[in-house]
Amino acid sequence: MRKAASFGLAVAKPWGESDRYDVVVRIGKTFWRVQVKSVWAKAPGRPHYRIRTVNCGEAPYTPDEIDFFVAYIFAEDTWYIFPVEVLENRKALCVTPGSKKSKNEQYHEAWYLMKPASADSAGLTQAVTAPAAPM
Repeated sequence: MRKAASFGLAVAKPWGESDRYDVVVRIGKTFWRVQVKSVWAKAPGRPHYRIRTVNCGEAPYTPDEIDFFVAYIFAEDTWYIFPVEVLENRKALCVTPGSKKSKNEQYHEAWYLMKPASADSAGLTQAVTAPAAPM
């Protein structure tokens, strides 16, 4: 919640535990339902972090329930921002921070994905922007 707020996003925590999302993020007039998961370490012998994309009942998240799936990797102090469509009913996603081969690396610190297309016309700050192209 603190990281999203540092980009100028408004963050709210729903009351109770009845929804499939953990927080609501607002930018301008757009609200996103966000599920947050975290990973402490890699499994022994694995080069990647495995992020579970299901709840305790093993039910995968769907576009009817959330808009974004956000993962925090404690050991790397880094974030991954996935649009819910990326989950595709998977039980887990694997990420390798810094890897040029990982297809999920495009979502590394991709907070700009939460910026709605209408944000510029709403007069919002440029805090949530796409990363600069690598040199």
